Amino acid sequence: MLFMMLQDSRNEPNIRDLLALIGKIGRGQRLLGVDPGEKQIGLALSDVSLTIASPLTVLRRGKLAATLESFKAVVAEHDIGALIIGLPLQMSGTVGSKAMSSRDLAHRLGRGLGLPFLLWDERYSTKAVGHVLRESAATRKRREALVDKLAAAHILQGALDCIKNTSRS
Repeated sequence: MLFMMLQDSRNEPNIRDLLALIGKIGRGQRLLGVDPGEKQIGLALSDVSLTIASPLTVLRRGKLAATLESFKAVVAEHDIGALIIGLPLQMSGTVGSKAMSSRDLAHRLGRGLGLPFLLWDERYSTKAVGHVLRESAATRKRREALVDKLAAAHILQGALDCIKNTSRS
Protein backbone atom coordinates (compact mmCIF):
# COMPACT_ATOMS: atom_id res chain seq x y z
CA MET A 1 0.00 0.00 0.00
CA LEU A 2 2.99 2.29 -0.46
CA PHE A 3 3.29 4.78 -3.30
CA MET A 4 6.16 6.83 -4.57
CA MET A 5 6.12 9.82 -6.85
CA LEU A 6 7.31 8.89 -10.30
CA GLN A 7 8.73 11.50 -12.57
CA ASP A 8 8.75 11.80 -16.31
CA SER A 9 11.69 13.09 -18.31
CA ARG A 10 10.80 16.69 -17.40
CA ASN A 11 10.86 15.92 -13.64
CA GLU A 12 7.12 16.52 -13.30
CA PRO A 13 4.99 14.54 -10.87
CA ASN A 14 3.03 11.66 -12.31
CA ILE A 15 -0.57 12.68 -11.58
CA ARG A 16 -1.78 9.07 -11.83
CA ASP A 17 0.21 8.23 -8.70
CA LEU A 18 -1.29 11.16 -6.82
CA LEU A 19 -4.84 10.28 -7.86
CA ALA A 20 -4.25 6.63 -6.94
CA LEU A 21 -3.09 7.76 -3.50
CA ILE A 22 -6.20 9.91 -3.03
CA GLY A 23 -8.33 6.95 -4.08
CA LYS A 24 -6.91 4.95 -1.15
CA ILE A 25 -8.00 7.32 1.61
CA GLY A 26 -11.39 7.15 3.28
CA ARG A 27 -14.14 9.74 3.06
CA GLY A 28 -13.44 12.58 5.49
CA GLN A 29 -9.80 11.63 5.99
CA ARG A 30 -7.02 14.16 5.64
CA LEU A 31 -3.57 14.24 4.12
CA LEU A 32 -0.52 14.95 6.25
CA GLY A 33 2.26 16.96 4.62
CA VAL A 34 5.74 16.13 5.85
CA ASP A 35 8.90 18.21 5.46
CA PRO A 36 11.68 15.88 6.65
CA GLY A 37 14.63 17.83 7.97
CA GLU A 38 17.80 16.61 9.61
CA LYS A 39 16.82 17.83 13.09
CA GLN A 40 13.11 18.58 12.78
CA ILE A 41 10.14 17.32 10.78
CA GLY A 42 7.57 19.91 9.75
CA LEU A 43 3.95 18.78 9.53
CA ALA A 44 0.96 20.27 7.75
CA LEU A 45 -2.64 19.15 7.55
CA SER A 46 -5.16 19.25 4.73
CA ASP A 47 -8.81 20.00 5.28
CA VAL A 48 -11.24 17.11 4.71
CA SER A 49 -12.15 18.44 1.25
CA LEU A 50 -8.44 18.17 0.26
CA THR A 51 -8.32 21.82 -0.78
CA ILE A 52 -6.28 23.76 1.76
CA ALA A 53 -3.06 22.93 3.60
CA SER A 54 -2.43 24.44 7.02
CA PRO A 55 0.80 24.33 9.04
CA LEU A 56 0.37 21.98 12.00
CA THR A 57 3.47 21.43 14.12
CA VAL A 58 7.13 20.49 14.20
CA LEU A 59 8.43 17.20 15.57
CA ARG A 60 11.97 16.71 16.81
CA ARG A 61 13.68 14.06 14.74
CA GLY A 62 15.09 11.41 17.00
CA LYS A 63 15.18 7.65 17.15
CA LEU A 64 12.71 6.01 14.80
CA ALA A 65 10.58 4.48 17.57
CA ALA A 66 10.03 7.88 19.23
CA THR A 67 9.40 9.58 15.89
CA LEU A 68 6.84 6.90 14.97
CA GLU A 69 5.02 7.35 18.28
CA SER A 70 4.76 11.09 17.66
CA PHE A 71 3.43 10.44 14.17
CA LYS A 72 0.92 7.87 15.46
CA ALA A 73 -0.53 10.45 17.84
CA VAL A 74 -0.93 13.00 15.02
CA VAL A 75 -2.43 10.40 12.66
CA ALA A 76 -4.98 9.28 15.25
CA GLU A 77 -5.91 12.81 16.35
CA HIS A 78 -6.48 14.13 12.82
CA ASP A 79 -7.77 11.01 11.00
CA ILE A 80 -4.93 10.94 8.48
CA GLY A 81 -5.41 8.72 5.43
CA ALA A 82 -2.10 9.25 3.60
CA LEU A 83 1.18 11.14 3.70
CA ILE A 84 2.69 13.59 1.21
CA ILE A 85 6.40 13.58 2.03
CA GLY A 86 8.85 16.12 0.67
CA LEU A 87 11.63 14.77 -1.52
CA PRO A 88 14.52 17.24 -1.61
CA LEU A 89 15.94 16.51 -5.04
CA GLN A 90 19.05 18.35 -6.14
CA MET A 91 18.49 21.31 -8.47
CA SER A 92 19.44 19.08 -11.41
CA GLY A 93 16.62 16.71 -10.46
CA THR A 94 18.96 13.97 -9.30
CA VAL A 95 18.76 12.14 -6.00
CA GLY A 96 21.36 13.14 -3.43
CA SER A 97 21.96 12.14 0.18
CA LYS A 98 19.10 14.28 1.57
CA ALA A 99 16.62 12.77 -0.89
CA MET A 100 17.83 9.27 -0.03
CA SER A 101 17.31 10.03 3.66
CA SER A 102 13.78 11.30 2.93
CA ARG A 103 12.98 8.17 0.93
CA ASP A 104 14.19 6.01 3.80
CA LEU A 105 12.07 7.95 6.30
CA ALA A 106 9.05 7.73 3.97
CA HIS A 107 9.29 3.95 3.75
CA ARG A 108 9.75 3.59 7.50
CA LEU A 109 6.80 5.87 8.23
CA GLY A 110 4.62 4.14 5.66
CA ARG A 111 5.35 0.73 7.16
CA GLY A 112 5.20 1.88 10.77
CA LEU A 113 1.94 3.78 10.36
CA GLY A 114 0.34 1.45 7.83
CA LEU A 115 -0.39 4.42 5.56
CA PRO A 116 0.17 5.04 1.87
CA PHE A 117 2.54 7.85 1.01
CA LEU A 118 3.75 9.81 -1.96
CA LEU A 119 7.09 11.53 -2.32
CA TRP A 120 6.67 15.07 -3.64
CA ASP A 121 9.41 17.19 -5.21
CA GLU A 122 10.19 19.90 -2.68
CA ARG A 123 13.26 21.54 -4.15
CA TYR A 124 12.00 25.08 -3.66
CA SER A 125 9.74 24.78 -0.60
CA THR A 126 12.08 25.83 2.19
CA LYS A 127 13.63 28.61 0.09
CA ALA A 128 10.20 29.94 -0.92
CA VAL A 129 8.96 29.90 2.66
CA GLY A 130 12.20 31.42 3.96
CA HIS A 131 11.91 34.27 1.45
CA VAL A 132 8.32 35.00 2.49
CA LEU A 133 9.28 34.95 6.18
CA ARG A 134 12.21 37.31 5.62
CA GLU A 135 9.92 39.70 3.76
CA SER A 136 7.38 39.53 6.59
CA ALA A 137 9.78 41.16 9.05
CA ALA A 138 9.51 38.17 11.39
CA THR A 139 12.41 37.90 13.80
CA ARG A 140 15.05 35.28 13.11
CA LYS A 141 13.89 33.22 16.09
CA ARG A 142 10.27 33.35 14.86
CA ARG A 143 11.34 32.37 11.31
CA GLU A 144 13.26 29.36 12.66
CA ALA A 145 10.18 28.27 14.62
CA LEU A 146 7.89 28.51 11.59
CA VAL A 147 9.94 27.48 8.56
CA ASP A 148 9.60 23.67 8.83
CA LYS A 149 5.83 23.53 9.30
CA LEU A 150 5.31 26.22 6.65
CA ALA A 151 7.52 24.24 4.26
CA ALA A 152 5.35 21.17 4.97
CA ALA A 153 2.25 23.25 4.16
CA HIS A 154 3.91 24.45 0.94
CA ILE A 155 4.66 20.83 -0.10
CA LEU A 156 1.14 19.66 0.74
CA GLN A 157 -0.52 22.62 -0.96
CA GLY A 158 1.39 21.82 -4.15
CA ALA A 159 -0.08 18.31 -4.15
CA LEU A 160 -3.58 19.61 -3.33
CA ASP A 161 -3.38 22.17 -6.14
CA CYS A 162 -2.31 19.44 -8.53
CA ILE A 163 -5.37 17.37 -7.52
CA LYS A 164 -7.66 20.39 -7.95
CA ASN A 165 -6.22 21.32 -11.34
CA THR A 166 -6.52 17.75 -12.59
CA SER A 167 -10.14 17.41 -11.52
CA ARG A 168 -11.00 20.53 -13.55
CA SER A 169 -9.53 19.02 -16.74
